[in-house]
This record gives sequence, C-alpha cells and structure tokens, in this order.
Amino acid sequence: MSFCLLSLVVPCYNEESCLRALYASICQILPSLPEGLEVEFRFVDDGSTDGTLSVLKELRSGDHRVHYQSFSRNFGKESALLCGMEAARGDLVAVMDADMQDPPSMLLEMVSHVWSGEWECVATRRMDRRGEPVIRSFFARMFYGLMGWLTRVNLEPGARDFRLMTRKYVNALLSMREYNRFSKGLFGWVGFKVKWLPYENKERLSGESKWSFTGLCKYALEGVIGFSTSPLYLSFVLGFLACLFAAIICIKTLVKTLFFGEAVQGYTTILACLTFFSGLQFLLIGVLGLYVSKIYMEVKGRPIYLVQESSDE
Repeated sequence: MSFCLLSLVVPCYNEESCLRALYASICQILPSLPEGLEVEFRFVDDGSTDGTLSVLKELRSGDHRVHYQSFSRNFGKESALLCGMEAARGDLVAVMDADMQDPPSMLLEMVSHVWSGEWECVATRRMDRRGEPVIRSFFARMFYGLMGWLTRVNLEPGARDFRLMTRKYVNALLSMREYNRFSKGLFGWVGFKVKWLPYENKERLSGESKWSFTGLCKYALEGVIGFSTSPLYLSFVLGFLACLFAAIICIKTLVKTLFFGEAVQGYTTILACLTFFSGLQFLLIGVLGLYVSKIYMEVKGRPIYLVQESSDE
C-alpha cells in the first residue's frame, strides 16, 4: 500500500523552547521516509502566552510545508488535537507532543508498519514512567484499570497520544463531534487494527509539564463522566443497597418492639445513619449533576475551539 502525504499534528502550549529542536529532529528523518511520501507540519498553538506563535511564524517563513492554527485562548489539548486532525490533508496523520518526549525517529518504524497495509493505526506506549513522581504513576495505573472496567474499552496502560493513523481511522475520529472529548477513550472506541510499539520514557527537552496533579485528576474525572454511564448504574446500585439496608433495620426494630417489647434505643446510631445516608444522597445527586452539566454543554452547541490566526488564510 502506498500513501502520498503525511500530516504531522503537533499541539503546542507554551513550547517556545522546544519547537525549533522538534522541527530539526523531524527534518533529519524525512529523507528516510518511503519515496514519494510528502510531509506537512500542522502545529496548533493552544493559546500560548510565550513566544510559541512567533516561532511558528518563523518556521513557516522558511518552510512552506509548515502550517499553523492559533487559538483565541487556551481551549485544552483535546481541542488542539481535534483542530489539527481537521486541518490535516494527509493520507496518513501522525499526532505527537512538542516537548520531544515522543521520539521523532519512531516515525520511520510507524510508517513502515502502516505501509504494509496490515494496520490502520500504529500507537505507542511507555514501558515505564521514569522521571515521573511515584504518586502520579500510581494513580495513572489506577485510572487505566478503572477506565477499562467502567467503559469496557481497551485502554492500553501507558498509552501515549503519539500515534500514526490512516485517513480511514482519522475520519472515524472526526465523525464523533462531542464537545467533551476524551481522545484516549475515542482511540480505543473506534477499534480497527492497532499496532502497539513500546518505548522507554523520555524526559522533556526543557520546561515543565503543563499538567498539574490537580489537572490530571480533573482530566480523569472528565474521561470517566464523558465516556461512561457506569457511574449512573453504580448510583442506582448504591441507592438500592441503602434502601435494602434501611428496610432490614426497620423490620428488625419493629419485630423487637412488637414481639419482644424492647424499647428503641441508640440515638447516636440513628444520627450516624442519618448523616451517612444524607451524605450518600448528596454524593449521588452530585454524580447526576455531573452528567447533567455534560448534557448542558453539549446542547448549547458552542464551537469546540476558536481559531484567531491561521497560516492557511
């Protein structure tokens, strides 16, 4: 199987210090790509506050293959990924981060696998989480296990967004227009034949990760709520068990009072039970509220991102 154009989609948020090195590294491996395969760069500036956009303009002025879209504000990586894939014109589309943690040299192996015609996607996963805080690694493993159980979608542990996709695979992703996007879940949901390539974790070229621990927790919650209805079923089960427990206690109390003449005692226990079940009710209402908020954002029909400036205009 042969392809004509490879689109490289790179979301960027305050990556001024990494972009030139990334561009140079990619250019070094381009001569080794299959003959006849052209390349275009699709950088998406996600509302950066540093000189990211200036660097992109500089690269654009020296290479007509470089294209960029710049958002009006920070919409998040999920929006940047969608924008890049929508703008990409290639038969093949690769997605990679700008911080050099995704080795550009792996593109050669990824292309060779897709070129064989056997795979619709070649994805990468980390063999370890070297250089990452222990607590973050622990919660990451917990998250992948929880998501796999809740969604029944195969989420590969250590999976990165770094992947190479055919046009068929990309079109399947673009056909899903939900506002609340969780790309790792969408990648797994569309199916198709995926080849996984493991690699050792790389440290950032410079700067720090834009993901804080709080941000990652929020992203995980967004993924669970936005990609699974299991918490709603779990709420039903908890409510049913709570009602069953309360019914058993009531029957037991009535039997002891009516047939054995025992007085009802234990106000502390009653208050503790009332407090517990009140908290449980608020928790379950909160779960419902999260789903209602997602529905609210979907039906508003707002654009997922807004482009302030584009090299294609």
